[in-house]
Amino acid sequence: MNNMKQFKQMFIAQLKLTFREKQSWFWGIFFPVILMSIFMVIFSGSTEDDFSASVAIIDENPNTTSEMFHNQLKQIPVLEMETSDPVSREEADELIKNQDVHAAIILPESADATSIHLIVNKENEQDMTTQALSGILEQFIQQANLYAVGATPKYELQFEFITSGSNELSYTDFLLTGMIALAIAQGGMFGMVDLVELRRKGVIKRLRMTPANMNLFGLSDMVMRLLFSVVQIILLSFIGVFIFGANLYINFPSLVIVFLLGSLSFNALGYFFSSFSKTSEAYMGVANIASFIMMFLSGVFFPIETMPEWIQPISNILPLTYFVEGLRESMIYSTNVFSGTLWSGIAIMILWGVITFIIGSWLYKRGSIISTR
Repeated sequence: MNNMKQFKQMFIAQLKLTFREKQSWFWGIFFPVILMSIFMVIFSGSTEDDFSASVAIIDENPNTTSEMFHNQLKQIPVLEMETSDPVSREEADELIKNQDVHAAIILPESADATSIHLIVNKENEQDMTTQALSGILEQFIQQANLYAVGATPKYELQFEFITSGSNELSYTDFLLTGMIALAIAQGGMFGMVDLVELRRKGVIKRLRMTPANMNLFGLSDMVMRLLFSVVQIILLSFIGVFIFGANLYINFPSLVIVFLLGSLSFNALGYFFSSFSKTSEAYMGVANIASFIMMFLSGVFFPIETMPEWIQPISNILPLTYFVEGLRESMIYSTNVFSGTLWSGIAIMILWGVITFIIGSWLYKRGSIISTR
């Protein structure tokens, strides 16, 4: 039998195995679609222009300074006053405890007072609204200080965004590429479960005793998984762009390189899991743990920079971190294929793939030797 005909038959067999493997379809297709849809429904459309915060004003001892501050605070468009008139401290505390307002602002109690107090719920101390309110009031106080000493602001900060596509990149764009990377990674990590069953049933051992070319067997499996990953990219991109309004600015040479090397690396990781798993349940357990860790620590849903500092070193060694970054660079920022940053991430992915494949191959070979003794 010539190699082409043998490869064709093996590829068809791999295709049938993939269609029969419901777990691979769930983790590779349905789970990412469901998860992406949930996050996009929750977070899509939440831009900085839509930000607003409800506040209560406390002015128990009205004076010229507090009146001036109150009038100026009313001019800040993102601050929504709970009531047109100031409230008492007790009323403000009750509003905050019941989370009817995001915060309360205590105005100076005398014309000579020099401080403004911001009161927030302890449970919301670290959330984005509290941080934004703090920044707004800091800037407000700086402007008031300049006004008090009669100084005219001389310098100002202006933001400028540069990208090959739209000037505004939403969370939808960020999440879409993260979910594509996660789907492909899970397809590789969960997709090798059939190897465990084939080995457990002795199919691989019997194949070795036939004229079948095992290299073609491995190649057909790899091609099948790459095609499966292509389906994932197309499906998720279609949903993200046409249903949730994501924007993609693709550099195709960069995307092809990141996609191929990333897919192969995670296939190698799945191959490694299958090399020491005795049952499909054990394999799925290991794959689930690895997927869970990387899902939340690799910048799929939120930027790594926003994570606690002690977690970031862990994120920086995970292969999915660099696959996510590579896909964002090639699909959102249209990064050139010759970019050094792009290739540094690719190198770490390749390292993971090579090491796990070598260890997996050694474990398979060792298992074969032991079984023949």
